[in-house]
Amino acid sequence: MLAPLALLDQLQARLDETIGLLPTATAGGADGFASLILELPRAIVLPPDLGCPGFGFAHGERGELRAGCGVAAQWTAAGPQRLPALRAHAQALTRRWRQVDPDETGFAGFALLGFAASPTPGTTPAMSERELPNALLWLPELGLRTHQGQSALIFTTRLPAPLPLLRERWRGWLMRLLTALAAPLPEPLTPSPLSPLGGRPDLADWQTLVEDALDTIHRGDLDKVVLCRRVGLKGRRPFDPQRLLAALLYLFPACQVINIRHGSTHFVAATPERLLRVAGCQVEVDAIAGTAARAAGAAQDAALTAGMLASDKEQREHAMVVEAVREVLDGCCDQIEAPAVPRVLQLHNAQHLWSPMSGQLREDTDLFELAQRLHPTPATNGKPQGAARAWLDRMEPLNRGWYTGVAGILEPDPDGRLNGDLWVLLRCAELSGDEARLYAGAGIVRGSNPLSEWHETGHKLAAVATALQFA
Repeated sequence: MLAPLALLDQLQARLDETIGLLPTATAGGADGFASLILELPRAIVLPPDLGCPGFGFAHGERGELRAGCGVAAQWTAAGPQRLPALRAHAQALTRRWRQVDPDETGFAGFALLGFAASPTPGTTPAMSERELPNALLWLPELGLRTHQGQSALIFTTRLPAPLPLLRERWRGWLMRLLTALAAPLPEPLTPSPLSPLGGRPDLADWQTLVEDALDTIHRGDLDKVVLCRRVGLKGRRPFDPQRLLAALLYLFPACQVINIRHGSTHFVAATPERLLRVAGCQVEVDAIAGTAARAAGAAQDAALTAGMLASDKEQREHAMVVEAVREVLDGCCDQIEAPAVPRVLQLHNAQHLWSPMSGQLREDTDLFELAQRLHPTPATNGKPQGAARAWLDRMEPLNRGWYTGVAGILEPDPDGRLNGDLWVLLRCAELSGDEARLYAGAGIVRGSNPLSEWHETGHKLAAVATALQFA
């Protein structure tokens, strides 16, 4: 492994050699974008913190990373047409995006796509400055990609651009990046106690909400609705997002660990649930619903698994999600495949019923339309979709923000279509200094018990709270 200064010299020299391969303008003088992709002779496993707006998607088991720093361009939207609006920008970006890969890494530039749980922006004045935009398409200036032990840097600029200025700017990015990479990976600190700052709803209000939901279900107006809790925690020291990411990757290697730093917001999630993956015409969707706790002893843990598999309530809740996903895929996909019975997805502190589903996307449908149809799924909202959302808008006593929203990566394929990997934002925390706000939810169906569902959300909240103690 090269020493940091030698590696910096090598990368800056390679940048100087290859930057002339970039176009300096687009045909006809229209705005466009160009990316320069350079091999990085060191695998990066954790999104670096360069002290600027950035995001990261890391998966411990697969050893994969996509991270972005800085802003080459970004677009925001809100309201019912937020995804069609961002689709137009993404399609224009794809048509006007030149990519140069002189080291033949096989990687491509990428953008972040993310959006809040509800298309209606939050209206609480105290929260408006802290929240992420309602929907966001973000093209980073510096991208980092790791796959199968290989890493690359992806520099992106808006065109037209003067190459001498780009060269100096990107050499500066290399200096900041290599300085960050030279630092040792953060080790967990001694666990620090966390103090509660209250939450919404409290237990009494939760019981009232669940009972109201059950009454609505018994009347036949709903089959399922998913209720959310938010709790605040205060640490004895400011939370370190890098340490938190490292702890989450260690505790939840099967989850997608996501961090987004935008404005004053630091949003972190460790989610097991993929909303969709589109690669060419191939589509993959996770149907996850039905939950049981984990136990330290193998026999007790196996008994909890068996109980979940035998539970009529858990099976019905899972079947609702499978049915809803199948209905969406039937409308836009061919060759749909789904397991005959759900599998069990086991995480550090919980286990779920899981049905991975797939299909071949038809030519008249793209990733944005599929995301619009799928979100929100019964796993995070309820069923029927419209009735559940209306009930939550009326009854839920908090603004979810991006919790149960979606975030993921978009990148163009060689045929000009947009590939992407989008994840449902679960097991989330918003960080601000020494304070954190955590979110968790539970699905309410016929047979649900308010206290049992409260305890289920407690187990989910404990997932991120445990990691926060070491941050």
